[in-house]
Amino acid sequence: MSDPDKLAIAAHLHVLLRRKTGRVTDTEWMAANAEYAQEVVRFARQRAREDNAPELAEWADRLEHALLATPAAAPRRPLLDAAAQAVRQRATPAPPSPPAPEAPRYVGGIR
Repeated sequence: MSDPDKLAIAAHLHVLLRRKTGRVTDTEWMAANAEYAQEVVRFARQRAREDNAPELAEWADRLEHALLATPAAAPRRPLLDAAAQAVRQRATPAPPSPPAPEAPRYVGGIR
């Protein structure tokens, strides 16, 4: 499922949770992070049962389906690790370049 579709589902579930339970969620993080989204799905289903709110369960199902339809992305490296590696690579001195050929010397105007 495309990112805009997941974001739309997450936004709808966010609005429902806010109206029904007072819970505020992070819509963009819900669409981007499967662990966070799964926890929101769990919470929404729990509150759907407790509060007899079937629309919460319906949108939780939609979000879960959107997550399952999306292939798992490779884990992202923390920014601090990437920056530290870049600094280390920059700090490593480059190998010396070969000396430039010497210019010919002119003696007494004769080449």
